[in-house]
Order: sequence, then C-alpha cells, then structure tokens
Amino acid sequence: MAVFPSASDRRSFLGGALGLAAMPWLGACRREEGTGLVLGDQVHLAETRMKAAGQLEQVPYQISWANFAGAAPLLEALNAGAVDTAPAGDIPVILAAAAGCRLKIAAVTQGSARSMAIVVPRGSPIRTVADLAGKSVIVSSARGSISHYLLLEALAEAHVPTSAVRIGFMLPNEAASAFATGQINAWATFGTYQARAEAEGARILRDGQGIGPGYSTIAVSEAALADPAKRAAISDYLQRARKASRWCRENPEAYAALYARQTGMDPKLAQVVVARERPGLVAPSAAFIAALQRAADRFYQPYGVLPRRVDVAALVEPGLLKA
Repeated sequence: MAVFPSASDRRSFLGGALGLAAMPWLGACRREEGTGLVLGDQVHLAETRMKAAGQLEQVPYQISWANFAGAAPLLEALNAGAVDTAPAGDIPVILAAAAGCRLKIAAVTQGSARSMAIVVPRGSPIRTVADLAGKSVIVSSARGSISHYLLLEALAEAHVPTSAVRIGFMLPNEAASAFATGQINAWATFGTYQARAEAEGARILRDGQGIGPGYSTIAVSEAALADPAKRAAISDYLQRARKASRWCRENPEAYAALYARQTGMDPKLAQVVVARERPGLVAPSAAFIAALQRAADRFYQPYGVLPRRVDVAALVEPGLLKA
C-alpha cells in the first residue's frame, strides 16, 4: 500500500501516538476524579442532541463536554483518562482496542450507509473506483477510520491493488481545504464533511452501501466503569442519550434547525445530515458483533492495518443500556 504521511497520521494509535501529555487539548480535559463525567463529542453532535431533547436538565451529576475533530484523537483521550465516553465509528474503536486502549462498547446506532463516501471534485475525469489507480486519495481522519475501511473495500471490489493508489491521511477540516483547492484527486470521508462537499459539487464514486458495517458506537473507558459512582452515571447518561435519539427521530425538522444553529451549518445541509444519521441508540446485539467482527478480521488480514486480531464480543459491556 502506497502511503504518504500527514499530520493526522501522527495521531493514530498505530503510529504510536499514545503519549498524550504533550497534547494541548489534554490539559483542558483533565479533571479531578469523582467530580462527574467528561463526555467526549465529535462536531458537538451528542451535546446538540441532548440539549434538543431536554436531557441535560436535572442531571444528578456534573457533566462537561470535550469536543474533537475526529475519532482518533477522541479515542486517545479516552485511553489517557481525559474523557469517560467516546462516540466513535465502529472501525476506529476496533483499531483503538487492537492498540491496547482499555475500552468497552456500551451502545450502538446503525446509521445510513450513505453517510460515508469516496468523492471527487466537480468536473473530475475520475468516473469509477477503478479510475483511482495511479491517483492520490486522502482519507479522513487516520489509519483505521471508517473512511479507510470504505476505501480499501471499494478498491478490492474494483480489483484495484492498494499499491496502485497513493493513500494519505488528514483530519477532516484539513482534508476539506485540500479537496476544495484541488490538491487531491479523491477524498474518502463521512458525515457533515461529505454532505458539505456534495453541496459544493463533489460527486460520489462509491458510498458505504454493501460495505458497512456502518455502526456508530459509544465507547466507555474501563477505568470509569471500575468506579461504581461513574458506572451508574454512565448508565444514566446512556438512558438519556437514548431518549435524545428518540426525540431526534420524532422531530427531524426541529433537530436539524437546532443542529444548524449549534454548528453554523447551512440549514438545508443540516437537513441532509440529519436525514442520513438515523439516530436510534440500542445495546450491542449479536448482529452488531458479527458485522463488526467481519470488518475487524478484514482489517487484520488481508489489509494488515490491525497489529492483532480483535475479539469484538469481548469488548461489549452488557447491561449499561438497560432495555
């Protein structure tokens, strides 16, 4: 596989970037033990849901939020004890576990397979995944991301060897700028970044339909679960998060409007993101375990992204999200 380095690759677990004390955001996330929960977030999405549904009212423990640009730095913060929970895609969680992060999967959501895609700029001569041979593709945000898995599986489907493609890794905001200025041929991305690129004329080569697994997870640190008070607080938070997901499904227009205000996103674009999100938090199921195990095994062999095989069932923490 041809890979050229980027800033975000330094942050990936497989790059060995587990010494987090020097990272500037870590100090802002640190807190004294026992004072409540520090909830990790991406693009303020979890906090937005909770506020919209009124689930941050009368919480019997202290909550603070720590927002991150992608799953890799968020899961590193979880490993370092800077956050207690981490909403992240299924594949990044597996990568973190393979690298030694002490985490458990407490809850999952199966989103739309259309919420991740390989895109090319408006007017690009690239028409199919097979046309990526000899081209450069940027992946957001790091080795082992859901976008990375999508790209590798799409290349295999098109019978294009990974050695024929120059693959690089960038955090989403950096990649968005590079993509908009024509510095890269194609971009494997997801969520809000994908929707914005599409709105600006990007064309989809391949989305996640038929590739999957397509779950979002809430990972929790084993250290937090070992504290009975924190464990109880995390369980309560998950019940509230499930109620928030239900509110979002039942009130898509109101949720989209609030999400647009919170993030500064164009309201029409927010409607696209919300429609693809399909929030619905549930406890990890047998179907989830089977789907993610297949993806984890593919990342281990033949792709060689994982340093060891991961037993997905052993990562699941039952009972935190009660029926």
